[in-house]
Amino acid sequence: MEEEIEQLYLDHSDRVYRYIFLLIRHKENAEDLTQETFYKAFKNLKSFNHQSSVSTWLLKIARNVTYDFLRRKKIIRFFSMENEDDLNGNLPALEDLVEQKEQTSQLYKAMKTLKKDYQEVLLLRKINECSIKETAYILGWTEAKVKTKTSRHSSP
Repeated sequence: MEEEIEQLYLDHSDRVYRYIFLLIRHKENAEDLTQETFYKAFKNLKSFNHQSSVSTWLLKIARNVTYDFLRRKKIIRFFSMENEDDLNGNLPALEDLVEQKEQTSQLYKAMKTLKKDYQEVLLLRKINECSIKETAYILGWTEAKVKTKTSRHSSP
């Protein structure tokens, strides 16, 4: 069982961390919430009913843990431009870094103008590359609602 839990963490922790980090944009809190996500997952592993993939199940737990944190902190806001930490630890060339930062800044400015529902569906579908079914499961929506929210803000 311990080996299974360790493998689960190794296989999925990067994706869970990235998702949480993109929601709250704070490295230390994202690390703590990732740990809390896996704690809750490990605690409830026996009750996992395979209604979704393990990855999707973990992202749903991560979303719930993150929203609980935000409610406790009363910080329901997305995509703060503070703490622009590099997610993967690579150091790109200066020109690439400037261009990437500008593109990222434009993306977050644009996403901040959207309602929370649209931000979340775009984050899951376009950035985390979740399927429509996975996104619906994580958000607790119907697949039709995910399709509608995605299509209203897709680029041509």
